[in-house]
Amino acid sequence: MNAFDFSPLFRTAIGFDRLADALETANRADAGGYPPYNIELTGEDAYRISLAVAGFTADDLDIEVKQNVLTVTGKKGDDIADRKYLHRGIAKRSFQRSYQLADYVRVDGADLKDGLLHIDLVREIPEAMKPRRIEIRGQDDKYIEGDVAA
Repeated sequence: MNAFDFSPLFRTAIGFDRLADALETANRADAGGYPPYNIELTGEDAYRISLAVAGFTADDLDIEVKQNVLTVTGKKGDDIADRKYLHRGIAKRSFQRSYQLADYVRVDGADLKDGLLHIDLVREIPEAMKPRRIEIRGQDDKYIEGDVAA
């Protein structure tokens, strides 16, 4: 069963219009395993994606963020023609991997070391979006002219 009915959720949740689209996209996403990768939680609001990109240099890789989608692309040129392999187990094919990012998640940096591409992400919630306490005023509250109500 590949169909999900989100109508009960949408009756009580406001502003989650993109949720069904994101889940559908994830369901259709290429489940291929190349290149292998890890996604880890490195802090309360920090994440790291690590891709195994053996044989790729920084010039062969491209990282782009557009409309909350992080895309990592690896393009490998043709191998040296005069090589004769008895066994070729190290993949050198081009790839593209995409990751859907939540709102307020941004790429903090990327590092290529020992055949692993590490992409650090951080979630930074704006002050206006953080929880805040709302003062409840009673009818006995007196305000002096010129005071600004909270």
